[in-house]
Amino acid sequence: MRSFADLDEFAAAQGEHLGYSEWTEVTQETVNLFAEATGDLQWIHVDPVRAAEGPFGAPIAHGYLTLALLPAMMRAIFEVRSIGMGVNFGLDKVRFSTPVKVGARVRGGAKLTNVRATPAGTLAAVRMTVEIEGEKRSACVADTLSLFT
Repeated sequence: MRSFADLDEFAAAQGEHLGYSEWTEVTQETVNLFAEATGDLQWIHVDPVRAAEGPFGAPIAHGYLTLALLPAMMRAIFEVRSIGMGVNFGLDKVRFSTPVKVGARVRGGAKLTNVRATPAGTLAAVRMTVEIEGEKRSACVADTLSLFT
């Protein structure tokens, strides 16, 4: 994990790749729990038998489940000390380029693309790329925004 003493040190890393999270397996249980929580019970996610015969050959994780993994991945990649708090502020752009099949392992990579002062605090843009172990194409690229105070 990369650790920054404060927001000034963090801002000085603008343009740098900050590192990677550990690999984590996307299990059917995780997909099912996410489906239940969100009400998205589409068969390509929750019916392994039918999904095996479907277009992906296996059940796949929800795209929004992949997004929901980003905060934990980011916490594993970097921290900024000496702040009051950091909150998710939003997303500028998200693309899902490859589906994540149940049983696959994923990890996140973070690049600090922008840091700027705002009246509400320091706004940081981090491009998160979610990789699938053994796949050439990423699962997701998301330009995340975090507000630090």
